[in-house]
Amino acid sequence: MLNYLRNELKQTEEEVNRWARYWITLGFSALEQMVLSAPKRGKFCFGDAPSLADLFLVPQLYNTRRFGCDLSGYPNLVRIEANCAALPAFVKAAPENQPDAE
Repeated sequence: MLNYLRNELKQTEEEVNRWARYWITLGFSALEQMVLSAPKRGKFCFGDAPSLADLFLVPQLYNTRRFGCDLSGYPNLVRIEANCAALPAFVKAAPENQPDAE
């Protein structure tokens, strides 16, 4: 999608980043509310054990920083990310820990 915006629609890098920030903000606002209203709140998105939601959240937060999004409105998502980062499996899966990381 980002390449399409750049190449086909001839958007500048700032316009591409603004587009990404818009959709990230929209999605994270909804997810922050879902986490807050979950009947079983805990260390992770939906309880005290990581789930598929957490597996998807961590890389999205990684990309969010890449686009310069302000995360101050999502304290629960950032807290969940920190809890994930304390687990060995998440540490091993981090992009910077991959053999082909640049």
